[in-house]
Amino acid sequence: MQDFTPRLDALRRRLDEAAGYLRIDDLVSQRGSLEAEMADPDLWNDQERGRRVQQELSGVIEDLDLHADLAARLEDAETLAELAAEEGDDSLEDEIEGALADLEERMDALELRSLFSGEYDAGDAVCHIQSGAGGTDAQDWAEMLLRMYSRWAEKRAFSLEPVAVSEGTEAGLSSAEFIIRGRYAYGLLQGERGVHRLVRISPFNKEAKRQTAFASLHVVPFVEDVGDEIQIEEGDLRIDTYRSSGAGGQHVNVTDSAVRITHLPTGLVTSCQNERSQHQNKDRAMQMLAAKLLDLERQKREEELAAVSGEQRDVDFGSQIRSYVLQPYQMVKDLRTEHEVGDVERILDGDLDGFMEAYLRWARAGA
Repeated sequence: MQDFTPRLDALRRRLDEAAGYLRIDDLVSQRGSLEAEMADPDLWNDQERGRRVQQELSGVIEDLDLHADLAARLEDAETLAELAAEEGDDSLEDEIEGALADLEERMDALELRSLFSGEYDAGDAVCHIQSGAGGTDAQDWAEMLLRMYSRWAEKRAFSLEPVAVSEGTEAGLSSAEFIIRGRYAYGLLQGERGVHRLVRISPFNKEAKRQTAFASLHVVPFVEDVGDEIQIEEGDLRIDTYRSSGAGGQHVNVTDSAVRITHLPTGLVTSCQNERSQHQNKDRAMQMLAAKLLDLERQKREEELAAVSGEQRDVDFGSQIRSYVLQPYQMVKDLRTEHEVGDVERILDGDLDGFMEAYLRWARAGA
């Protein structure tokens, strides 16, 4: 009879560690407070507050249920292993092995949570895709990236909320801005920030030559209310209205209701064309601007700390982070973590978790 004790002991230690980084004791008391708040009949008078409380409670319950489920599964496996050892029953080995393998896989997935240490890691993400060098191929590549992240969001049951899209001159997209909503969306997507390089036989080249195209992804945390941290002066803004373009179905704007806001001191620009009215578009564009200004402040603090400590840090946005090669061979490779996958189509279809986890571990190791 195989001795499963070492693996069971290792799983028990990992479960105890999970109770620490999940803050299980704090979550128990937090759940009571949030449930009391949800019971307040006046809560939904403020829709944003109601949504925040509901989202926070859902996350707390999810973590508590997850830890309780793992604890129950581990206890069942321990009981089964103890029973098999007492009776010398080899027939239970396969069942115990399967239970332990499943637990180890679940623990691996859970431990990804311990890599999230940022203030906004658990929240939503504002994403901006911009085509770069490569002409029409780059604009087509920008559209391919939008599809890739859309598929990734679908696989995780996250929602993708389009904000503004600028179509390419011949094909694809010049740029696209969108919000991905889901727990740990920003924490997972932060490592995707940078320039993505595509190498393939160009469908737009009559001579079927290999073409290299570039597009960048910029990611910042989306914070519903940053009024306490970022003050935006009206005099610092230039607000333009225009008629939105592109497919919009029944929601397409037929008046000049799309809004573009330029923050004059920084040159930051945000726009929104997806809401039903000019007022709603302006509100959403202001939220996006606040998120970008908050991220700009974060970057400045990091640069100041790096200067004080004498560290030399590369700015990740604008630097190539990953190559997607379709010709002359098939390979997707992250140039920071060295993580690579030969099945390019699978990656372009949204299977990005391996790259995201590799980045989080790489970033933690270099912290």
